[in-house]
Amino acid sequence: MRRLLNRLLPKSMRSEVVTIPVVRLHGAIMSGGGPFRPTLSLATTAGLIEKAFAFPDAPAVAISINSPGGSPVQSRLIYKRIRDLAAEKKKKVLVFVEDIAASGGYMIAVAGDEIIADPSSIVGSIGVISASFGFPELMKKIGVERRVYTAGTNKAVLDPFKPEKKEDVERLKALQLDVHGTFIDMVKERRGAKLKDDPDLFTGLFWSGKRGLELGLIDNLGDMRTVLKDRFGPKTQLRLITPSRGLFGRKLGVFGSSFSAADVASAAASGLIDAAEERALWSRFGL
Repeated sequence: MRRLLNRLLPKSMRSEVVTIPVVRLHGAIMSGGGPFRPTLSLATTAGLIEKAFAFPDAPAVAISINSPGGSPVQSRLIYKRIRDLAAEKKKKVLVFVEDIAASGGYMIAVAGDEIIADPSSIVGSIGVISASFGFPELMKKIGVERRVYTAGTNKAVLDPFKPEKKEDVERLKALQLDVHGTFIDMVKERRGAKLKDDPDLFTGLFWSGKRGLELGLIDNLGDMRTVLKDRFGPKTQLRLITPSRGLFGRKLGVFGSSFSAADVASAAASGLIDAAEERALWSRFGL
């Protein structure tokens, strides 16, 4: 309605204010998560993304990314939701990198029609990693016997309490190569001829925003407010998209539920594990 009224007014009386919806995708990318330590996944971001694309008068959607990566599946699902809505609503997507858009964070970033980063941002890390620990010698020292019963010869693959097997590692590496190939295909499809022919581009290395611009991983250097006002005019307003609230003002979704003491204890325990995993993701990039 506002768009129609604006068109009916004389040009001198039309509003020059442009509103750009902004979605913040900050944190590690993990399925599940919890009420006390929310993470990025399709479940936690889909509502925000859809609300941003629902602005009829907005010429573009701005997405702020600050993520060291995580689940490749959740990264791709978020990427796909952004691209599907961009095509459906016919809107440009401008991605702004803050501290980091690496690994799965960069996979989401390539959903943008343009990627803008700070010169000191970290971008790239186009690779796949799997990390764990092995405790077979510790089990012997403390006198604990591991008992595992399976139906299927490969159900105990990469058991951390058993010696590592060469064939198990080979299976894992084959899986990683498949996932890595999918990642590379996505980057090539979205970045195309912008990418420079550099042998290190898809090796898992990461770079500063300044070097990322030279390699074609991003399009420009800058910050969200400056770029959007330069692009759409000095009266441009940024509208941060936040979770919907319920009847009593509580945020819906994982924040709007009731929890028992057992729920709290379970969430706290899993939260410690999630926190350690998330800390490891950030620390890979010195953050």
